[in-house]
Amino acid sequence: MDFNENFILGCSAIGAGLAVIAGIGPGVGQGIAAGHAAAAVGRNPGAQSKVMTTMLLGQAVAETTGLYGLLVAILLLFVKPLLP
Repeated sequence: MDFNENFILGCSAIGAGLAVIAGIGPGVGQGIAAGHAAAAVGRNPGAQSKVMTTMLLGQAVAETTGLYGLLVAILLLFVKPLLP
């Protein structure tokens, strides 16, 4: 391995680490959404089904960001198209 290959592998590892950090945002957002949903159900138990449906749909949409970050990290670690 020469310098170019090591440099590319190192940059790929750093990029993968940064991509995994993208999982922090969805985690925080889902926690906030679940907390507000629990508070809403506590104030109005009759609306539990509507609140839970909306919360779960919102969390599924928010989770896609974290999954895309994980996908990018896996691609950077295991697929090396720049290496000869």
